[in-house]
Amino acid sequence: MAFHDVQFPADIAVGAVGGPGYHTSVVTLASGREKRNVDWSDARCVWDVAHGLKTQDQLDRLLAFFRARQGKAHGFRFKDWSDFAMARQNIALGDGVTKSFPLQKTYADAAGYLAVRRLTRPVVGTVRVWLSGGEQGGVTLDYGSGMIGFASAPASGAVIEAQCQFDVPARFDTDQMQVTVEAYGTYSWGQIPVVEVKE
Repeated sequence: MAFHDVQFPADIAVGAVGGPGYHTSVVTLASGREKRNVDWSDARCVWDVAHGLKTQDQLDRLLAFFRARQGKAHGFRFKDWSDFAMARQNIALGDGVTKSFPLQKTYADAAGYLAVRRLTRPVVGTVRVWLSGGEQGGVTLDYGSGMIGFASAPASGAVIEAQCQFDVPARFDTDQMQVTVEAYGTYSWGQIPVVEVKE
């Protein structure tokens, strides 16, 4: 599968229904107790974007976007309006050797349980980086992998922080668009599933 570095129309994505999900196998034992196996350590997002279609112009642009991606064949950037920004937070500690660090967002609940998510598609112009509290200019950033690069390795124990907006790498989860022409200029559509692609 190729990845097209273009964003799904954001004004259609704003009406998407969906979010993160996991895959857990649950086995009920003879005693009635359960054994739960975590099949996925990271969440995978799924959305239905049909709810975001409101106008003929949006339908025209969606059909053009779908054809250009050839259904499931090619990935694209998707803005998840429920989770598209990372506030300034610690992303790594320097070790005196490593020069490149991945952008990653940490989710923490009130009890202190954490989930870490790699951000591979940051939005151009939104990334800021701090080293030991001082904002850094001149760092390199790969917008296709979310890797931050320093000219020299941060000192051991130096706190590296970042903030950014980000897109999710995704693809259509159908090869068939379902649009019903009810009358001239009046349409309805079935589900239009979009699924996150793990990079």
